[in-house]
Amino acid sequence: MAETKYEITYIIRPDMDEAGKTALVERFDNILKENGANIIDSKDWQKRKFAYQIGKYSEGTYHIVNVTASDDKAINEFDRLGKISADMLRHMIVKRED
Repeated sequence: MAETKYEITYIIRPDMDEAGKTALVERFDNILKENGANIIDSKDWQKRKFAYQIGKYSEGTYHIVNVTASDDKAINEFDRLGKISADMLRHMIVKRED
């Protein structure tokens, strides 16, 4: 089966310390790996102000992960756990065509 490329962008709440942020990124990277995805890269983009408040926050740190996966098991698990994580304000998963 062919590998599908995905780009996952998520926003980490701004009041997390560096150790907590690193642990969150490692946790979600491991969720992808353990469910069969191959991580191409995983990096912080930048801290940005929002156009409107999300919860009580007006800014957050954007993190981008590029992955390949032969099925959608890893993506579905990331999506499920991302929705219930209090440390992740929002996330978006995009299937890449390139």
